Amino acid sequence: MNKTKRDTQTMDYITKQGRWGRKMLLLYWVIIAVHFIVQLGSYLFLDYPATPYEFYVGTLIVPTLIMCGSNLLAELAHHKCNRFSFVIQFVASTVICWMIIRLNYDIRIITALCLLPIFSSVLFFNRRLIWLSFILQIVVFFLLLAIDGSFRAYLSPFDIVATPTFLMMSTFLALIIQDSGRDLLVDLYKTQHAQQELMISNAIISKMSMTDGLTKLYNHLSFQTFYEKALEYAKQGAIIHLAVVDIDNFKKINDTYGHQFGDKILEGISQIITEQITANDIPARYGGEEFAILMFEHTFEEAYQIVECIRREVEKMTFGEKMQSVSVTVSIGLKSYSEEMNKDTFFQGADDYLYQAKRTGKNKIVAELNHIA
Repeated sequence: MNKTKRDTQTMDYITKQGRWGRKMLLLYWVIIAVHFIVQLGSYLFLDYPATPYEFYVGTLIVPTLIMCGSNLLAELAHHKCNRFSFVIQFVASTVICWMIIRLNYDIRIITALCLLPIFSSVLFFNRRLIWLSFILQIVVFFLLLAIDGSFRAYLSPFDIVATPTFLMMSTFLALIIQDSGRDLLVDLYKTQHAQQELMISNAIISKMSMTDGLTKLYNHLSFQTFYEKALEYAKQGAIIHLAVVDIDNFKKINDTYGHQFGDKILEGISQIITEQITANDIPARYGGEEFAILMFEHTFEEAYQIVECIRREVEKMTFGEKMQSVSVTVSIGLKSYSEEMNKDTFFQGADDYLYQAKRTGKNKIVAELNHIA
């Protein structure tokens, strides 16, 4: 895998992690908002054992401000300090979760909320984040035991032993889940990579089967497929022209200078054809030194101008080195499709024009209406 591809994949991975981090921060905002609404509803509609001051200041406003401040700090770190953003985010999640646990420890199941940071860290496929989350939960748990008498008094000796044990077991479970997920991702990546390589191989094979290896134009077989499809469009009213191009005196050139020299000529002329035609046109090496070009949606004058440009560019081009430079010309037959034609008469018409150009001096175009350039 080259460096550019690795860098791209790394950036994609970082971007995806950033999106998951942003979703977790949004989840914490939702938790804060839901806790605020539930606490306020409990006080207003249920028998809540607290004075208005104790509730609004000690239970509602101050804890909410602390949780919002923690999450806001995580938001700033997410946008400004990517290096420590995940650490600060999990510190903030720990503050939020334990603040809610501290306010509602009479609900015994609420302690399970401390698992949220641990299992959230699984999403980022980083073992250190899982251990960080575990350590944060343990530290805050024993800190509350040490400084908060009411919290300590509410817990039984079993709770004091069971909670850290439960956190440890959950941490090991999170690590197992993360390793399993990592293995699954690796397998998916390998499968995807294999599929991509297969698609690329199939595309290369498909292209090789359709194109001529020397000129990179379509080969005879693929031209026939395009030709039959083009005639279907022509019968529906599409405008189609066919040009048949043949290199003048090519056998003599091959016999004199060798086939390698002839191959260079074929490559050079195919490049000229590719440069002069439009994106909608289909060029092919029809066979030997002969090329065929299907041209779509051009007027006759435009098609003629295209093949004339090809003829002139070939005429101007010299092949070989200075001491052995050779000028080459082409003869061209150009035919436009009309309703009374079939696939044989259409091609035969262009081919007849080509041989007329050959017989009448070469290096010229013979086209419709006996138009000889």
